[in-house]
Order: sequence, then C-alpha cells, then structure tokens
Amino acid sequence: MTSKPAEEQRLRDLARLRRVRDRIDREYAQPLDVEALARDAHMSAGHLSRQFRAAYGESVYAYLMTRRIERAMALLRRGDLSVTEICFAVGCSSLGTFSTRFAELVGMPPSVYKQQMADAPEGMPSCVEKQVTRPIRNREAQAIAPQLA
Repeated sequence: MTSKPAEEQRLRDLARLRRVRDRIDREYAQPLDVEALARDAHMSAGHLSRQFRAAYGESVYAYLMTRRIERAMALLRRGDLSVTEICFAVGCSSLGTFSTRFAELVGMPPSVYKQQMADAPEGMPSCVEKQVTRPIRNREAQAIAPQLA
C-alpha cells in the first residue's frame, strides 16, 4: 500500500507529464530536447525520461518524432510542398534522420508516401483518414509486400 505523500507525488508527476506531452503536441516544430522539457517541468532529465516511458510506453524523443511524422504525413497528403520543405516545417533538422524515422513508422519513405497519396482517390472523410494514416510507433510498420501480377 502506498502512503498518502507518495500518492500525491505520483499525481503531481502525472500532471507534469501531461503538460510535457501537451507541449510536445503544440510545439513539435520547435527545437525541443529532453533537458529543456525536464527543466520546464521541474524534473531531472532522467526522471522525466523514466516517468514518461512508464506513463506513455515510449520515450520522450519517440513521442516527439511520432507527432512530427503525423504532421508530415498530413503535409505530404496535401502535395504542395517538397519532402525537404516538410522535413524542416515539422521541426527536423536532418533530412536523412527524418526520412529514416518516417520509413520506420510508416513503412515507406516520405517520397513514396507522397506519390501514393497523390494517386489516392479523393473524398475520404477526415475521421477515417486520420485513423487509417496514423503512424505506427516503435518500428511496428509492416514491410510492404511486393504486388505480383
């Protein structure tokens, strides 16, 4: 059984973690790092990292990259920006890292995704589109099987 002060501290930490997650959701395109997020949450970087993973099942960096990739997917579907422009618009500073992480989460490089979305039929409701196009976290994207005629 946990003591009342320990439970109160756990609840305070969860509130701080929600604020960190909300800040990442809002400011994904800004240069964010664990140390700055931890400092603003009045936690050490190590404590923030451990608590964030325990609460959300992934690291702070993985969560940030997932938000960036989600936004990149939306911009790629729009079709009016290049992959490089999108990379920098979502807060990534390296096209190589962006493309690698995108392929890990989505299962294909951003240029291929952009081309496939350009060829996709119009008119999918946004609520369905959001569910279908959500990136898969933790390298769970399935390799695309080659289509044999």
